[in-house]
Amino acid sequence: MLTFVSIKFTSLKIYKSLDFLEGIKNPVLTIGTFDGVHHGHKAIIKKVNEIAQKIDGESVLLTFYPHPRKILFGDDSVRLITTIEEKAELLREQGIQHFVVYPFTREFSRMSSLEYVRDIVVNGIGAKVVVVGYDHHFGRNREGGMEQLLEFSKLYDFEVNEISAEQIDNISVSSSKIRVAIEEGDMELANSFLTQPFALNGIVVKGDGIGRTLGFPTANLQIPSEKILPKDGVYAVDVIVAATKYKGLMNIGSRPTIKVSEEHRIEVHIFDFHQDIYGENIKVDVLKKIRNEKHFASLEELKHQIHNDKLMALNIF
Repeated sequence: MLTFVSIKFTSLKIYKSLDFLEGIKNPVLTIGTFDGVHHGHKAIIKKVNEIAQKIDGESVLLTFYPHPRKILFGDDSVRLITTIEEKAELLREQGIQHFVVYPFTREFSRMSSLEYVRDIVVNGIGAKVVVVGYDHHFGRNREGGMEQLLEFSKLYDFEVNEISAEQIDNISVSSSKIRVAIEEGDMELANSFLTQPFALNGIVVKGDGIGRTLGFPTANLQIPSEKILPKDGVYAVDVIVAATKYKGLMNIGSRPTIKVSEEHRIEVHIFDFHQDIYGENIKVDVLKKIRNEKHFASLEELKHQIHNDKLMALNIF
């Protein structure tokens, strides 16, 4: 659930309603999901920033939330590479100045392509330039395409800058490819597509303390349900706590050796770290899978394996 109205991250302002937009100078707008903010997205953002600088304007990115499948079909299985908050930080790093998160509703889904351009792009945001990919579609049942957008641009006096198929397709990456790589646990492939390592951001919650008895205390991470997770297993990770980076191990799974419960957990062992961080938000950059989760005959055998996992992670680092 979105809780912000307008939040500012250095040079980025975020909005959940067009009502709060005001004073944006010569808006240069791009539109899309931008899940993961990968290298293909980066090419589009670069073009937006270049045009904004050229016309003494400001860059604007418009996205929609929740995911359309959740609203239209009640599909709660949608999993995203980046949450809205994570996406905002990545967009800030790429130089976007205004991030509009427009509520996706059934009423919105019924807007015609003309209504969409008139009410949101023109009257809502006041776009001077719209930058989109060659296959961009909009409006009810995706009825609008590039031909309609160019027609409306003449009617409402804004420019259209189309990112060609060659520019996009030459960057062999898509959010779908990244999701598949993450779900298969191939973090090296996923991270090669992204502009930064795949990250999990969440709150540290109380666990059952078994890791501490084994000599490997863990932070149990609670993350949003919409976030995609890597395949169950053990991973080498970087952990950022209060702006300080540490090395660590992460286990995702149901911990078959311990059998305390069938609950699926995300547990992070931070190397050389002894602080109490319950209730704090931490970031975990997932670097490489070490092994699948497995059942061990005893806790002593599990302890020995975790020690070996740590050595493998240190070699990766």
